[in-house]
Amino acid sequence: MIECDVVVIGGGPAGLAAAVSAKEHGAEDVLVVDRNSWLGGILPQCIHDGFGVEETGVSLTGPEYAEMYIDKAKKLGVNFMQETMVLHFNKKLVVTAVNKHGLHMIKAKSIVLATGCREKTRWTAMIPGDRPSGVFTAGAAQTFINLYNIMPGKRVVILGSGDVGLIMARRLKLEGVEVVGVVEILPYTSGLPRNVVQCLEDYGIPLYLKHTISCIRGRERLKSVTIAEVDEKMNLVPGTEKEIECDTLLLSMGLIPENELSKNAGVKIDERTCGPIVNQFFETTLPGVFACGNCLQVYDTVDVLSRGAKQAGIYAAEHAFNQKKHVEKTCLHVKPSKNVRCVVPQLITKGGTICFTMRVKKPEQSVKLSLTLGGEEVFKKKLVVVNPANMIEFNLEIPDDLLKTSGDLEVAVDG
Repeated sequence: MIECDVVVIGGGPAGLAAAVSAKEHGAEDVLVVDRNSWLGGILPQCIHDGFGVEETGVSLTGPEYAEMYIDKAKKLGVNFMQETMVLHFNKKLVVTAVNKHGLHMIKAKSIVLATGCREKTRWTAMIPGDRPSGVFTAGAAQTFINLYNIMPGKRVVILGSGDVGLIMARRLKLEGVEVVGVVEILPYTSGLPRNVVQCLEDYGIPLYLKHTISCIRGRERLKSVTIAEVDEKMNLVPGTEKEIECDTLLLSMGLIPENELSKNAGVKIDERTCGPIVNQFFETTLPGVFACGNCLQVYDTVDVLSRGAKQAGIYAAEHAFNQKKHVEKTCLHVKPSKNVRCVVPQLITKGGTICFTMRVKKPEQSVKLSLTLGGEEVFKKKLVVVNPANMIEFNLEIPDDLLKTSGDLEVAVDG
């Protein structure tokens, strides 16, 4: 049995930031457990720059950003168990993990979940047709090119306008690959607007909005895909089919927070974010278990992700020493309302300045962000434009008296 103050599950950017923060705020024994042989999660394959601008003022590549936190962690004395798979953890904060040296039982005072997310596959969208080679997720293609110097194909179609797909469109174009187009089922892109400009428009790559792939063809290798327009109910519009010859299809249809460990341990999951339900201290419904990074919600940038992870690390360190219990009886529930897809935190357990993050369902201009409790408006803010691709952050001072008010705190965006 290994005993630690804080155990961080996941050695990606969120896990590293949480571990560094926990160590800086009094946790003596901080252990990061990761299944990979390397640290940094997905960052080593993200060789483009733009990381850390908000945090450091310098535009770093993914490997540089990861190395910055790895160096900090090692200098602070954070411990690592790499090539180690966490099998499960329980309410008593005992983590069971396995590696080539055997089975390990780790007793923690606090656990930080930083398990990241995974990409949606062809079977998530249930795309019919043949099952040839040449169909990859955008992240897998990024791994092949940036880490192994393997080109996935010569003529590529990308389904979905997520940020990884947009970045890969540019990357492939720079390598001389013919990027036939990016196909998006929504009437707007799901990636950041700046990536649409810098990765598609600047390189003349076509973008097909309100379209999807209706069929995949090919025996051994992909030969073609059929795209078609969709109506407002996402049904295919007859007569709009168009067959496009290609040898590679990249899927960039979004990310799903990885929370199998959380579910098995009894952590309550928000069906909107697909991440744990947390309070303003990033604490889940299991006392002493905290969540951060993309397993909590999918973030736009690593800077915002790391900022939240640092806060989770601080609260995990405090819990390790104070053993504060999660209070269910006096909590205030936060609920999405008009044009709000999701909001974090979902629970408020103590008064103070609360940092909220949220996403809208659809783009709008000249709107009002409002929070109401018991029919009374407690917060409002004008927003020039809102977009599902851009996470919205705002702070709200909540007095302790509001926790006793009946009803939910509703968050709405109204035009």
